[in-house]
Amino acid sequence: MSLHNRGVRQDVRELGALLGDVLKEQTSSDAFETVEALRKTAIAYRDDEIDSREELRDTIDQLSPGEEGEVARAFTTYFELINLAEERERVRAVRTGSQEGTLDDSFDRTVETLTEADVDAESVEGILEDVLIEPTFTAHPTEARRRTIKAKLRSIADHLQTLDEHNLTDQEAEDVWEDINAEVTSLWQTRQVRQRQPEPQDEARNIQWYLENTLFDVVGEVYSEFEEAVTEEYPDVDIPKLFEFRSWAGSDRDGNPFVTVDVTDETLATQRDIVLDRYKTRLKRLSAVLSQDGDRYATTGAFTSSLEADIERFPSVSEEAKERYPEEPYRQKFGLMRERLDRVGDVRPGGYEDSEELLADLETVDASLRAYGGVDIADTFIQPLIRQVDTFGFSLASLDLRDHRIQHTKALDEALANEGIDYRGLDEDERVELLTDAILQDEPLLDMESPGELSEESQKVIDRFLALGDWQTEYGMEAIDTYCISMAEEPSHALEVLFLADQVDVVSLPEHVGIDIVPLLETEYALNGADRIMGTLFENEAYKQALEIRGNTQEILLGYSDSNKENGFMAANWDLYNNQRRLAEITDNYGVTMRMFHGRGGSISRGGGPMNRALLALPNETVTGQVKFTEQGEVIAEKYGTPRIAERNLEQMLDAQIRARHNAIEEPIEDVPDEWCDAMNTMADAAREAYRDLLETDGFVSYFEQATPITVIENLNLGSRPASRSEERSVEDLRAIPWVFSWTQSRCILPGWYSIAAGIDAYLDDGGDLDTLAEMYEEWPFFRTTFDRATIALARTDLEIADEYAALADSDLREEFQPRLEAEYEQTVEYMLEITGRSSLLRREWFEDSLERRNPYVDPLNLLQTHLLSQTHLTEAEERTLRLTVNGIAAGMKNTG
Repeated sequence: MSLHNRGVRQDVRELGALLGDVLKEQTSSDAFETVEALRKTAIAYRDDEIDSREELRDTIDQLSPGEEGEVARAFTTYFELINLAEERERVRAVRTGSQEGTLDDSFDRTVETLTEADVDAESVEGILEDVLIEPTFTAHPTEARRRTIKAKLRSIADHLQTLDEHNLTDQEAEDVWEDINAEVTSLWQTRQVRQRQPEPQDEARNIQWYLENTLFDVVGEVYSEFEEAVTEEYPDVDIPKLFEFRSWAGSDRDGNPFVTVDVTDETLATQRDIVLDRYKTRLKRLSAVLSQDGDRYATTGAFTSSLEADIERFPSVSEEAKERYPEEPYRQKFGLMRERLDRVGDVRPGGYEDSEELLADLETVDASLRAYGGVDIADTFIQPLIRQVDTFGFSLASLDLRDHRIQHTKALDEALANEGIDYRGLDEDERVELLTDAILQDEPLLDMESPGELSEESQKVIDRFLALGDWQTEYGMEAIDTYCISMAEEPSHALEVLFLADQVDVVSLPEHVGIDIVPLLETEYALNGADRIMGTLFENEAYKQALEIRGNTQEILLGYSDSNKENGFMAANWDLYNNQRRLAEITDNYGVTMRMFHGRGGSISRGGGPMNRALLALPNETVTGQVKFTEQGEVIAEKYGTPRIAERNLEQMLDAQIRARHNAIEEPIEDVPDEWCDAMNTMADAAREAYRDLLETDGFVSYFEQATPITVIENLNLGSRPASRSEERSVEDLRAIPWVFSWTQSRCILPGWYSIAAGIDAYLDDGGDLDTLAEMYEEWPFFRTTFDRATIALARTDLEIADEYAALADSDLREEFQPRLEAEYEQTVEYMLEITGRSSLLRREWFEDSLERRNPYVDPLNLLQTHLLSQTHLTEAEERTLRLTVNGIAAGMKNTG
């Protein structure tokens, strides 16, 4: 029996035809013919049926401003629809593989790996106790689509699912297509580009949507499937908590002046309301299911005591419950549990103090059902809710606070100056001593309520720490218990946060510490100084006490994005690998458990790519079981927008982390041959030098500005934070996202491959050989994963299109830089094919099919964008079209920054 009625080619063909009909209806036949001419000409050139893109350029040059807008909208909408078709194909592949038992990285494969290695039940339980996976959703602005557009696309996707998975009559299918037609028409009529800059609350609501509408439901299913797979081979193994979701949306203050105390407070309140509403809905559903007759089915003494406590707590409400549900004890209990949820955070007494109390009630119900013939009911209805409460608590997703270390230092400098202390004039050792003594003493050094005259920015820092204690009191410590420090480079940068938390009693040594302090090591100086930074902290009396209270676990955030922008792809990846190993050695020497926090982006150059492969490629020394990583921008929609795909992503993550933890236990220190490390050292050093030479060559910043749409991207209303950390134009000051976004738009994705060939050249000149690199690719997960990610960036690069953008630059700049980029690209491609032993860059056929399907449709958008960028003056309509081409190319490339 076939699981599906359709295929990706049919979806693409029929959606494309429908869009054509909408285009004719909403604009004109002439507009449709223009789009068709561009499409066919682009395909003809890609198929070598014509020799140049001159006809394509001529057509675009002759378009009126109104026609330009229609063309941009048509191709952008096409990609939005085609992305849905490919998403549906991913779902088909997952469902078919699940049915046939052929899925890689499945839970069955997880258990098979453990049994083949003769891992006993006790060891399996130990591995699972170690594992905790914490996807952390960020507000980084790499999602080019408006929320309104995403909602319409989700509706169309649901209709495609109906057509694909349901047996419909002809009339029913026709009705579904009528709905799709209406949605596509509405999509066409809806503004694609944001008119205003999103506020942090918008970004928080975006994250909350995925948590509430996808992940909340999926988590219970993932646990059920995993438990079923494990208990077949290990029936006595208990499954602990394995997932926890966190967020920076509404709490990440780094470089974002719009994330205020009020914004964070609103985010916390909204998230609690969302998750409590979901629990109340589930309990109402349980009331309909658990209608057991109390005269026929007994309950445990613990359940009876729990119900009696609720009756005593709410006498009037309990009378109503008894009248409505006489002799139906479970229904009475659920009604009273809903009442307790209603009173969480309320002035009325009786609400749950925390999620642990709700969990205790659910576990009491679960045990009672199991004791009296309700095992199946407990497994089907109670256990998923228990997993949800265990995962989401009363906070939906715990918030991480984050700010740049400069802000803390500045706030302390100003506040301490009001106390007669010259903090700015102290050297690093003196700062560490002052902060340590102040934390350890009983009396506060600062009056945080009245710190004296401060700058506006410094007052915001003080206000945030004052609010932190209130937030933990109101929402629970687990709702907001982590503080990340961007650009941390000295031990004092961590101690400053500990000191400020101490001054507001969020920290009170030696009894209480309410936050994990997480340094973000991202600069070369910080990474090379990891021994100095972390060693000083682990030996510091105040920090050591704080760490012990927090379970002797140190979370360390590694920045992939800025490291790559600073050093280039190859050098950054090797530095990150080595620094992870060194950090593992440091924490191990001090008896501290390390929780690595990977600050990954969506693009290849910013650490993107399949998370399961990334987890398996980490150095064994770093795999303690706990792992945290950022999920950003369009990646969130791609991974968590559809329940079946979200479930599959969680399955792959868990499979990878369990296998990685098992590998780390079996081989605590990864055995990497010295020859391989020497090769990487040679390649990385040379690659860094070549990359820095490019960036530091006179005129490069100007070339970047002229040969990419960076100025357009900076003015797009993508996110609430500025594109640069200051008003200056420099690569160092530019945030990593617009840096990568700009190169991706111009189809010259140099952040993902530039200087790799230079590194390999140096290795070969030093006596190395390609056979050794091929062996490294075959046998070393880190090397293979790194090179596979680079090949994706290479495959997405199109030098002919990049030349169109290069033509926008001054001739002297173009002649200086474009040949360098092209030569490096071509040599890198040649090396990659030799090392991987493949005839094409990509490993997966579906990826090649996708690129071939997309490229002819992205080309007209690129040429239209370069045409508009070449104009000295644009009308308001042309400005809108230019911004729309950015959305369209992002949709076509399925990647922004």
